[in-house]
Amino acid sequence: MKGKFLKIGAGLALLASPLTLLMTSPAAYASTTTWSATATQAFNPTNATNLGALSASAPVQVVLGLKLHNQQEMDTYIQDISTQGNALFGESLTPAEFTADYAPTSDQVDAVTSYLTSQGFTNISVSSNNLLITANGTAAQAESAFNTVLDQFSQDGQTVYANTTPAEIPTSLSGTVAAVLGLNDAARMTPPIVKATGTSTSTSLPNYPASYNPQNFWQAYDVGNTPTGSGTSIAIMAEGDLTQVVKDLRLEEAANNLPQVPYTIVPVGIASNDTSGADEWDLDTQYSTGMAGTVSHLYIYDTTSLTDSDTAREFNAFASQDVAKAGSASFGECEFDPYLDGAMLVDDEIFAEAAAQGQTTFASAGDTGGFCAVAPTNGVPAGAPDVNYPASSPYVVAVGGTTLITNSNGSYDEELAWTAGGGGTSYFESAPYWQSGIVPETTEVGKGLPDIAMDADPNSGANVWVDGTPEVVGGTSLSSPLSLGVWARLESAHGNQLGFASPLLYGVYGSDGFHDIILGDSGPYPATPGWDFATGLGTFDVSNMNTVMDQYAPQGPAPAPAPAPAPGPAGP
Repeated sequence: MKGKFLKIGAGLALLASPLTLLMTSPAAYASTTTWSATATQAFNPTNATNLGALSASAPVQVVLGLKLHNQQEMDTYIQDISTQGNALFGESLTPAEFTADYAPTSDQVDAVTSYLTSQGFTNISVSSNNLLITANGTAAQAESAFNTVLDQFSQDGQTVYANTTPAEIPTSLSGTVAAVLGLNDAARMTPPIVKATGTSTSTSLPNYPASYNPQNFWQAYDVGNTPTGSGTSIAIMAEGDLTQVVKDLRLEEAANNLPQVPYTIVPVGIASNDTSGADEWDLDTQYSTGMAGTVSHLYIYDTTSLTDSDTAREFNAFASQDVAKAGSASFGECEFDPYLDGAMLVDDEIFAEAAAQGQTTFASAGDTGGFCAVAPTNGVPAGAPDVNYPASSPYVVAVGGTTLITNSNGSYDEELAWTAGGGGTSYFESAPYWQSGIVPETTEVGKGLPDIAMDADPNSGANVWVDGTPEVVGGTSLSSPLSLGVWARLESAHGNQLGFASPLLYGVYGSDGFHDIILGDSGPYPATPGWDFATGLGTFDVSNMNTVMDQYAPQGPAPAPAPAPAPGPAGP
């Protein structure tokens, strides 16, 4: 056992008798039980027309997020392992250690699964870390089990459903269940990919507009002698049918004389034939591995949809399997939605587990400036003032955007804050300790976004193979996988001992490992000397950052490689 843990479970009383629950009919239970609130509040889709009650027989898959034990203790542990001079500096948990010391107990899981069974749910499954319980039922069963009402809505030409009253659980389970996901399919992530326009108002600047291959980014961001990511496994969060995505990755590798990375597609949930996000997953896979030069293994977590419930399962697979040191989620949504439906609380627990295990998640800060994402206006600062989630999670590295300008020989000239790069202050997520004294104080106390930035302007974008043909794309969908590729290089150079990135990156604030971006603005936020709401700490000078990390990285032997997850088709 590593570090300091609180032993739990031995003295806990059973929350409810599974036998009693199983003997009680749903209708009788609903009429006699005492209910308690969860983090899942009423969800009324915006710009939507209520079509009335959802059919009682409509299928509904619920994902119950359970509460961590000793959340404050785990937060302290993450700080300890990330602080130079602390006796625990450089340590990390294994998934087994996390489950034993911080996850819900088996008795708590049994009480929840027994309740779901008593309410008629089937196909009940429990994640290996006990944080998520998934079950299938009908709308009527969901309404009865969680004392809520489900309605249908017409929104943007589609029919969606949502719970119009808060979700509740029996008081006997109130110490166990944090939120009930899956009671709406209206809240969903969107990938902020932006296509190049081919026009620019800044043609007098060196080498802009321009588009870049992986080696061009190596030169621009000064990879120098920094090793490739060959010693590090990474992950991409994706959705749908990835058949063409893998083919496109091989085309990109061949076109740029890059080695073929070994890959594993990790299915999460029911397989989907959706290909609408393929260009996003093309960008993610090609420019994470491309910026890294190569990686030891690429894991592509493939979920059913980008609803909050499906992405929670995807994030949880990344953390509970712990086979990749870092991953990228190049998608997001206005943080108000996951706050309302409870996904923010559930996902934050998952990201905290990943951080305690030394994993890092990068996420796109968004492509609508200091505003919530407003489809279809990606690339335009517009909408309601707020930030994107999961980028706003304290245990996620939010990646904003820049316009990259290079000299005629391909070397770095300068960067400007990209006009639509996401940033601002979270309304719901507290500022993490590592931002103290660096992020400017505002009237709010939330996390400041972004943490870092990389190229995102589609007019200085990446040449990506999409459906067998190269095209130029950008957005913070580009900056997030670029950052992941840089981090893979830095991890490989330091024996995969860097741990969760955010405390370390803020710890080297002011070093020459960052380009401090002082030109341009991202909607309402100007780039200024030092940390700012347009580009955060700045962009990587990879070679310099690698040298800086020599002074700050934990020392010690690299951990043994984790086995590949199964099942799932594996690449060569």
